[in-house]
Amino acid sequence: MSGQEKAGLVQIVLGGGKGVTTLSQDTPNVSDAAEAGDQFGFSIAVYDANLDGCSDIAVGIPYEDVGTVKDAGLVHLVYGSTGGIGQGTPSVGLMQGSEAKLSNDAEEDDWVGYSVAAGTSVTNTPFLVVGIPGEDSSGLTDMGFAAYVYGAGPSAVTVHQNNTGVWEDAEAYDRFGTSVAATDRYFTVSAPGESIGTVASAGSVQVFRPSVNTDGIPDPLYGMGQGRTPGPDAAAQTDDRYGSALAMAPYRPSGATTTTDAILAVGVPGEDLSTTVDAGAVHVYHLKADGTVVLLNWIDQNALGVEGGAEPGDFFGQQLTAVNTSPSAVGTADTMRLAVGVPGEESTGDAPEAGGVHLLPLIGEPGASDAWIEPGAGIPSGPAPRTYAGLGLGSSPSLLYVGMPYGPADGRAVHAFPWNTPTGGAPTQTFKPGEGGIPAGGVAFGKTIR
Repeated sequence: MSGQEKAGLVQIVLGGGKGVTTLSQDTPNVSDAAEAGDQFGFSIAVYDANLDGCSDIAVGIPYEDVGTVKDAGLVHLVYGSTGGIGQGTPSVGLMQGSEAKLSNDAEEDDWVGYSVAAGTSVTNTPFLVVGIPGEDSSGLTDMGFAAYVYGAGPSAVTVHQNNTGVWEDAEAYDRFGTSVAATDRYFTVSAPGESIGTVASAGSVQVFRPSVNTDGIPDPLYGMGQGRTPGPDAAAQTDDRYGSALAMAPYRPSGATTTTDAILAVGVPGEDLSTTVDAGAVHVYHLKADGTVVLLNWIDQNALGVEGGAEPGDFFGQQLTAVNTSPSAVGTADTMRLAVGVPGEESTGDAPEAGGVHLLPLIGEPGASDAWIEPGAGIPSGPAPRTYAGLGLGSSPSLLYVGMPYGPADGRAVHAFPWNTPTGGAPTQTFKPGEGGIPAGGVAFGKTIR
């Protein structure tokens, strides 16, 4: 924007053919100005932040300079209205500082807004979780924080691994807050740099309830790592990076009268499968209403019946998105769906790192109803080298959105697939710069999708 390289912007495609809205730091009612390298839109969450019935958007800008503090980061909360996004209540900038919404001072490379997730709790309290993985504290570089922003006001508190009840102690380079996910009953925060014993960058995940407890933080339930719950590979390994990606969907189990639980998927893109280095894996958990957790599945590309095969450098699980296509009904393998990004996949030697996306059930046997799409087989463009398909994923109850922000310019687009798409199935919609009212010339279009 404004001729600033990598300033970033968000293209909002309105439903019902109502056009496209471009949102950036040059937009009226959005504070600050577009600057080179800000990466406005690095993370995005959509929810009704002020309970007025209109959708609002939280936009992460982790590389925003705050004053003279380089890459301190901030989140813009831009309010919707009946007149459109950003047309009513002025936006709120969520940043650190003595007179800001978030606690602690803005510091270089804090990366406020590296990740965001949002929801509305069962008590009808809107909330936003903001990852701050570059936060330094207690003499620990990049230990990481998360901010819990709640209420229509809003108010905010900060949580980290040295708080009471949060699993594992904070350490340098844990990067707590790298990935976050939320439903109405839970939210999760990852620390993929977490060391488990002497195992560096093994990774961990902490589960919270979206309510502030007597300690003044969101209520922590339990933490998880590869050895925390039983599974086929209970041993954490160096550079597994468990929690690099998170996805969660609300779940109504059999016998329940309402949606009381959630299913959580945790990406472990650095997982080695025997001698297959960085093949990657995904752990799937049932988060129960009684505050307990059960491991449902370990998924990798060597699993029985699952499409394809694991190869070195696939990074299966680098990106995830999950959905419940029938939120009010008892969940089944047909309605609880997961998409796994595999950006390092290459189907031909001429297209290294072309990538691909694996569609799987969140519950039940992974290989019973899975499908595979990749550039040239489902994804229209390619195959071509280093398109990294699977790095841009988003979802709605009806559609999976796959972004193609890299590779040849004419292939950069977002493609929408029904969740029941078969292997190699075609998209039903495509959004592309220069078409359908979307301005031409977008760089990395489709990197972040919500």
